[in-house]
Amino acid sequence: MSTSSLPLPAQGAGQPWKHGLAKPAGLAAAVFALLLIVLMPTPQGLPVAGQVMLGILAFAVIVWMTEALDYAVSSVVIGALMVFLLAFAPDLAKPARDMGTGAALNLVLSGFASSAVALVAAACFIAAAMTATGLDRRIALVVLSKVDARTNHIVIGAMIVGFLLSFVVPSTTARVACLMPIMMGFILAFKVDKRSRFAGLLVMTAAQTASVWNIGIKTAAAQNMVAIGFVEKQFGASITWTEWFVAGAPFSAALTVVLYFIMTRMMRPEMEEIAGGRATIRAQLDAIGPMKLAEWKLLVLVLGLLAFWSTEKVLHDFDTASTTVAAIALMLLPGVGVMDWKDSQRAFPWGTVILFAVGISVGTAMLRTNAAAWLANLIVTHLGLQQASAFVILMLLSLFLIVIHLGFASATALASTMIPIVISVLGAVQTPGINVVGMTMLLQFVVSFGFILPVNAPQNMIAYGTDTFEARDFIRTGLVVTFAALALLVVFALTYWPWMGYMTTARA
Repeated sequence: MSTSSLPLPAQGAGQPWKHGLAKPAGLAAAVFALLLIVLMPTPQGLPVAGQVMLGILAFAVIVWMTEALDYAVSSVVIGALMVFLLAFAPDLAKPARDMGTGAALNLVLSGFASSAVALVAAACFIAAAMTATGLDRRIALVVLSKVDARTNHIVIGAMIVGFLLSFVVPSTTARVACLMPIMMGFILAFKVDKRSRFAGLLVMTAAQTASVWNIGIKTAAAQNMVAIGFVEKQFGASITWTEWFVAGAPFSAALTVVLYFIMTRMMRPEMEEIAGGRATIRAQLDAIGPMKLAEWKLLVLVLGLLAFWSTEKVLHDFDTASTTVAAIALMLLPGVGVMDWKDSQRAFPWGTVILFAVGISVGTAMLRTNAAAWLANLIVTHLGLQQASAFVILMLLSLFLIVIHLGFASATALASTMIPIVISVLGAVQTPGINVVGMTMLLQFVVSFGFILPVNAPQNMIAYGTDTFEARDFIRTGLVVTFAALALLVVFALTYWPWMGYMTTARA
């Protein structure tokens, strides 16, 4: 079964409230919010350019939350608004004159110059190569062929596959899009009812595992690159692949174990064992035949790339984006590579790359026009965070991010909107020794907590598109997973992360 055989939900699918007049209403609300903020008297301490960016931010948030526009289209519209609205705002460096379209356009295009965008684009090529060669499918089948026919063990096998693919397929959507046809193939081959608890358990657990390991692996999801991009632009610092893994992988590992127990208890399968389960998996593996040369080449490339990622700043100084771009060059070279340019373009998500770049541009503009700082001061003052401990700040901002994520269908859009504000809040507090870069990374972990609603992440919607479970099943299990993640957040924020110096610069 190919990935294309799986019915993927259209944008907004499963959300009846967004049909009909809802999208025009969402766009109208976004335009109204933009005009209201831009035309109101400028608050004290906020530059005019900052006020314009707050209006554009409100427009972006409403459009992204209501999905009034396609994400790629929204990014182009947001870029155009930035150019023509910032052009008439006084230049912060020379207030006597307006910024002009040239300077505003440079600000819009600044996100495209980020190394994080290069990494995301390169990651899309790797995902395309995995699909084109079938290596991702083979990895999944090999792992699952080692699992016996007990239903709980099949679930564990699916979780292990999701974990392993997180290292070599740097796209959550691509990983789940690969896994879902395999899961559905098993369900059909096992002659299990498509609407059984076992089918729902298998599909939902696979999707949730993908989200869990977005936390622990820097290159597993585009939203992580958003945070990295802002950290690089604001502080001139970066977070290596290994540093991210050391901080996040223990949390992901603990949450994976908790996820298994939650899912197998709340979605207890009707049977304990499936007759002929292992034979069925091996038959599917035999059907795809021995590994082809292109698969061997790609496997060597991704393992070599993983080696470079994990040894950055240890054995060499090549950053993650640079080594990934080099791997893509090899991947496309005639004779050496695994696919040509036409093959790589067949399913390349250019809209995702554009959204990512414009999202970074919006965040950068928020920081440069002091809009983020002004907003952060309001948050710090009203929440009383000036002298709060790093633990309290982490918990309050985490709760805020979890709640606001309910309205977003893209963690990348959420990170683009909120991480600049998070950075400004952390810079505005007076907590002694607070590690702003480390805390930004920890709060980026929380951005991946899209466990509650099917519409909170593309991977959730791909799973929902299999029609193996009801939305209420996803919500009730997702709520428990979220509370468990919050509990683990408290534990790690009181122990491991302070010990490692991620919350304050002073180590315990």
